[in-house]
Amino acid sequence: MPDDTDLLLRRILTDVLGLKQGQAETFDAGTGLFGHLPELDSMAVAGLLTELEDRLDIIIEDDEIDGEMLETFGGLLEFAKAKRATA
Repeated sequence: MPDDTDLLLRRILTDVLGLKQGQAETFDAGTGLFGHLPELDSMAVAGLLTELEDRLDIIIEDDEIDGEMLETFGGLLEFAKAKRATA
C-alpha cells in the first residue's frame, strides 16, 4: 500500500502538470518523468519543486536538484521521502 508521501506526490504531479485524472496512479518506480512526460518540461520543473516544498513541508536546496532525481517517479519519490525524513 502506498504511503502518504507516495499519494501526495501523485496528487502534486497531477495538479502541477495537469495530468489526466488517474494517470499518476499508474506510475511505478520506473515510470519516466523528465524527458518522458511532455507536461514536465524545464518550465514546469520550477513549479513542481515549489509545490513539493509547500505540500510536503520540505526545503529543496539548489544543489540537490539534478536530472537523476527527476528522471523517474521512483527517483523523485525516494528524494521526497528522504527530505521528509530529515525535515
